[in-house]
Amino acid sequence: MQSFPAFFPLDGRRVAIIGSGPAADAKARLFEGGPADVVRFEAPPPSLEGFALVFVALEDEEARLCAVEAARRAGVPVNAVDAPALSDFYTPAIVDRGELVIGVSTSGAAPTLARDLRARIEAIVPTAYAQLAAFARQIRSRVLARRPSFEGRRRAWEAILRGAAGERALAGDLDRADALAERVLAGDQRAHGVVHLVGAGPGDPELLTLKALRVLQDADIVFHDKLVDARVLDLIRRDAPRVYVGKAKGAHSVPQDEIARLMIGEARAGKRVVRLKGGDPFIFGRGGEELAALRAAGVETHVVPGITAALGCAAEAGVPLTHRDHAQAVTFVTGHAKTGAPDLDWAALARGNQTLVVYMGVDTAAHTAANLIAAGRAAETRVLVVENATTPKRKQAVGALGALPDLIARAGIEGPALLIIGEVAALAQCAPGALEVAA
Repeated sequence: MQSFPAFFPLDGRRVAIIGSGPAADAKARLFEGGPADVVRFEAPPPSLEGFALVFVALEDEEARLCAVEAARRAGVPVNAVDAPALSDFYTPAIVDRGELVIGVSTSGAAPTLARDLRARIEAIVPTAYAQLAAFARQIRSRVLARRPSFEGRRRAWEAILRGAAGERALAGDLDRADALAERVLAGDQRAHGVVHLVGAGPGDPELLTLKALRVLQDADIVFHDKLVDARVLDLIRRDAPRVYVGKAKGAHSVPQDEIARLMIGEARAGKRVVRLKGGDPFIFGRGGEELAALRAAGVETHVVPGITAALGCAAEAGVPLTHRDHAQAVTFVTGHAKTGAPDLDWAALARGNQTLVVYMGVDTAAHTAANLIAAGRAAETRVLVVENATTPKRKQAVGALGALPDLIARAGIEGPALLIIGEVAALAQCAPGALEVAA
């Protein structure tokens, strides 16, 4: 470790910024809205007694050395902009979440790298963490008073911040968070876990929402489906068990009611449970059934939406699902029902100037094509078939509705795959690295 990270309290402290111009202005902005008393000087002052920190942003080398020496005579830590050799400390790239502050430093070697890393941290640490940290300060004295031992405090903080109280604080419901924390401190032995139904998106982990990433990294246990990409699973906290409950064609590893029973049991044990589902939980993902079961059991449940497969497939192929010239509506249907091929309103789905998206449509492709054509859709209507969208294993085929089964066979697509049917499919472009078959 080349430098030691430390944080200086600012309440009631004076900070000197010596210099003018963009560099000095940037240092001043660091303290905006905070409790420090910031005093600016255009030239080195005769004395820096009484200051807690000094920043020097002077171009003139002699003046800069004079300011640094004045700070050291006063015994005040000094930072000289772009002069690591003259500095007692480095200014990190800062992520400011109120009570929670994260600093990234390269010991003055590469400030741009530190700023780039800060941007990544900004993306994965929601602003709501400021509320959680403020809530922790609000109840800190109570935790210290009622949990005198170190181990007791640790357990209380874990139960509060990682449980339902922490979830309510992150959501901004501080009154409810306080009540839940009080239950923990009062010795309520009943565990109060929480379940998140999380959409993993179509495959590419960069298409996860920021909230999905946060709950994955906070989870105590994750139940996941077959369609969740391995790269998304890699983002789960390392010590959190991963339980596969996926379903494949003709083979359900865990019955639906058993999945609900497992989640309810883990939540009642006080755990932060994530149910990770491909795409979006509420688009052909049985999220509605699971939400109903969890709510009926009295389990606190939250839904984190994901990018559904239709949007991921279409975006990657450059296909707008709606288009002023080609499609004034889009309809999502499933190629499978509980009893096999679905009985749909084929006349409505066969109308022109709309896009039809069929999920899990490979096995029933011949059934879908025949019914649409019989209902009036032209056999020449373009179709885009996509398997493993937004992943390195992506395959796609573009052809005519009348030749759909042959198109799928020649592309070697076995499913699960998505069918995009309509004039917009003619706009498809092959994604980089994808196998494409056209007809």
